[in-house]
Amino acid sequence: MEIFGIPIQALFGQLLIGLINGSFYALLSLGLAVIFGLLNIINFTHGAQYMLGAFCSYLLLNKLGIGYWWSLLITPIIVGASGMLIERLMLSRLYKLDHLYGLLLTFGLALIIQGLFRNEFGSSGQPYRVPAELTGGQNLGFMFLPNYRGWVVATSLVVCLLTWFVIERTKLGAYLRAATENPQLVQAFGINVPRMITLTYGFGVALAAFAGVMAAPIYQVNPLMGADLIIVVFAVVVIGGMGSIMGAIVTGFGLGIIEGLTKVFYPEASNTVIFIIMALVLLVKPAGLFGTQK
Repeated sequence: MEIFGIPIQALFGQLLIGLINGSFYALLSLGLAVIFGLLNIINFTHGAQYMLGAFCSYLLLNKLGIGYWWSLLITPIIVGASGMLIERLMLSRLYKLDHLYGLLLTFGLALIIQGLFRNEFGSSGQPYRVPAELTGGQNLGFMFLPNYRGWVVATSLVVCLLTWFVIERTKLGAYLRAATENPQLVQAFGINVPRMITLTYGFGVALAAFAGVMAAPIYQVNPLMGADLIIVVFAVVVIGGMGSIMGAIVTGFGLGIIEGLTKVFYPEASNTVIFIIMALVLLVKPAGLFGTQK
């Protein structure tokens, strides 16, 4: 069976690849949106922290024998804690300065982290096996769905929606949003704003590390895996609207699907379609699809 002259298996196969890529776009852009929306920091270290998540799970498995499921819990805590240390020791000194200083600092940190891991592990990727519980797949008739890839898409969607709910619909989220608008007022209510900022940054970093753990069995664990992805993720954040939580989720999944379909109907444009969309969105709505002009 064909659709527009394209075999249906190829079409749905690319849709699945688009959904998987979109899952990582959504998780990473969500972490960026949380950090920028609540802290006004353009976190260029995000790609390196995604890579750290993958390498942490790889090292936990090969050095300590800790498997995938425990890594999903332990790795975000470890990498998130390292992010909190960066925020306390470095970023907290730049809040009163122009945003450019934070961008330059995080960009420099990303280069340092990637350089250290590239020096230690080289440029070739390290394999990470799929957990035994998620091997195999399901024959849906029109396509074969690997269990692990289905797990990645479903888990990413659940984590993204839970994050949106906490930030937009709970008292904690209200405190976080209020702290960005009027930190003195929030502090007057007895809330430790600096600690809240540190925890928020750590949470955004933990999301990147969580995505890195899930990416490890799909892509080889590579020191440059974050550098290859971060530019696309920044484009996703810009299209969705800087700081918009729902914009990051919808745009991440949506652009992943569009990219997958482009590979079917016009492969030559698949590497640039996201940036073309970004340019068009910025011309029509500079604040992004879900952003608000300040």
